[in-house]
Amino acid sequence: MSLPFVDLSFQNLAVAEDVRLGLDQLIERGDFVLGSSVSEFESAYADFCGVRQCIGVGNGTDALEFALRALDVGPGDEVILPANTFIASALAVVRAGARPVLVDTHEAYPLIAPEAVAQKISSRTKAIMAVDLFGQIPESERLEALAAEAGLALVEDAAQAQGALRHGRRAGSFGDVSGTSFYPAKNLGAWGDGGAVTTRSEELADRLRSLRNYGSQVKYQHDEVGFNSRLDTLQALVLLAKLKRLEGWNELRREAASRYSTWLADLPGVRKPKVLEGNEAVWHIYAIRVEHRDRVLAHLNEAGIGAMIHYPRPIHLQPAFENLGHVRGDFPNTESASDEMISLPLFPGMTVSQQEKVVRVLGEALASIGG
Repeated sequence: MSLPFVDLSFQNLAVAEDVRLGLDQLIERGDFVLGSSVSEFESAYADFCGVRQCIGVGNGTDALEFALRALDVGPGDEVILPANTFIASALAVVRAGARPVLVDTHEAYPLIAPEAVAQKISSRTKAIMAVDLFGQIPESERLEALAAEAGLALVEDAAQAQGALRHGRRAGSFGDVSGTSFYPAKNLGAWGDGGAVTTRSEELADRLRSLRNYGSQVKYQHDEVGFNSRLDTLQALVLLAKLKRLEGWNELRREAASRYSTWLADLPGVRKPKVLEGNEAVWHIYAIRVEHRDRVLAHLNEAGIGAMIHYPRPIHLQPAFENLGHVRGDFPNTESASDEMISLPLFPGMTVSQQEKVVRVLGEALASIGG
């Protein structure tokens, strides 16, 4: 694609010198696993999120699984989560030994609907997973109230909203514990895989540090069956350099999203994404909705524009989750989104002329199909 969906070169150039310097220091120190840069990043990211604890792990899926395990979610338990999310959210539930219970999203926002959650709470429900999607936080205050009333844990999946705010609270600070991913394309992305769990609880943090390190906090003493999933020190160096710039980069995303929304207002047949009241979005993904989505997407791709779909097949229609017994029609809002959404290129460093090209070609596609 002449215009990719994500171009990381702007960010990579911005942090290259910081990373080189950090790498030289890392080579001198030799602390390649759980080194000082990891603890430095954990402290900085906890402060950024407004919580007391951050535990770096190998990837975002592990972050969510460990969050559930630290809350003693396991076999026989159910976890409620939205059908409209990346499959890792549901995989984390299964890997913890529990059963995913899927619910639909709002009609206007691709975010978990609290009223749908309330209808699914049962005697087997142990936790709710609130997924921050496309750079927005769901109505987490309502989900926190639901969880408190029912005696449930609340886990936040914050992988798509680093830096986002809801009523002044930062993503990564909602619920009992939050998991995030530092996959390279995220708002805060590493140069490889990485993830973290954030929490206000020192007790949960201690358990999480044990889980990521073979079930051990004291060398050769293993208090439980744990895992080998530690944030790499080199990735921590990259994340430290990027975290210093994240707010500025998120502002560039907001400016780009604002341009799209202004220009698309005059384009018939396009439903622009909405921001939930109380949210300050960070636009991890700018997803429009159109009829004849696949034909529009093909036109964009043929013109060299790397638009894509999040997500073409919802979790409840994935072969991996056939055992949940769902059929098409069970979650109409999620299914409608999966049939109509196109994610347009948006990234820090994207130029105005690049965005103008996206809008121009999108208009040509809609006119062609309409004709």
